[in-house]
Amino acid sequence: MTISTPDDFTQRWRQPPNFPIDILFDYTFLPAVDVLDLLRKDPEVRFTILGDEDWQVRMDRTAAFRTAPMEEIVTWPFRLVHFNLSRFYADLLDGFQEEVVIPWRVHLSARGFTWQRLAPILFLSTEGAASTYHNDNSHGLVWQVHGIKTFHSYQDPDKHLPAEAAVIGETTGEDPPDHDAADRQSVTMRPGDQLWSHVLTPHWVTTESALAMSVTLSHGGLCHQGRFSERELALRAYWDKNPSEAWTHDLRNVRY
Repeated sequence: MTISTPDDFTQRWRQPPNFPIDILFDYTFLPAVDVLDLLRKDPEVRFTILGDEDWQVRMDRTAAFRTAPMEEIVTWPFRLVHFNLSRFYADLLDGFQEEVVIPWRVHLSARGFTWQRLAPILFLSTEGAASTYHNDNSHGLVWQVHGIKTFHSYQDPDKHLPAEAAVIGETTGEDPPDHDAADRQSVTMRPGDQLWSHVLTPHWVTTESALAMSVTLSHGGLCHQGRFSERELALRAYWDKNPSEAWTHDLRNVRY
């Protein structure tokens, strides 16, 4: 069931599984290929060349990724992420803060939510690419902008990875472990589709179109009227016992 009202969201946000959500933002992105062309040259971008080609081919493509012709780049299997999008609010993402970030913060605040961090992350990938199998220490409002991706998680994450194990990084791997397909929650997302991804839930994302772009609004420390989500309580308990590690492994999965 797609969540489209504030009351529905307030009732559902604390517990998995993930759920479709419908938030109307009045914002139009630049074409995905233009976004890719700009971000691939930025020193803070992270990207991984994938594919079945031998090691040397992947190394050559990695070296050429920032400068090769775009018509060539989009034929390579790769995944790309950029965490520091506020640097582009004056050009590439002109109007994004005013038309997306601020209205969403106002929407949450008006309904009794608080947070410690709320920031966008941008993902680009080509057909056949997949993210790593991982979890984030944050809730994510995933917004599919261009192309098609499938967001995979589980109906019951605790069955596959308890929150306490997710906190210490037992999730991360290139591929998901073997599991019963009936346990999986796979949501195919097309342009305009949105999904709420719960904190500390293991997941992986596959790209189903020639080029795909999504933006995730990442919420660190999200809280509603003094209550955190159930899985985030495990994160808070860990940080209470290990205060020097608090936020040091926040949302930036280094193996993306």
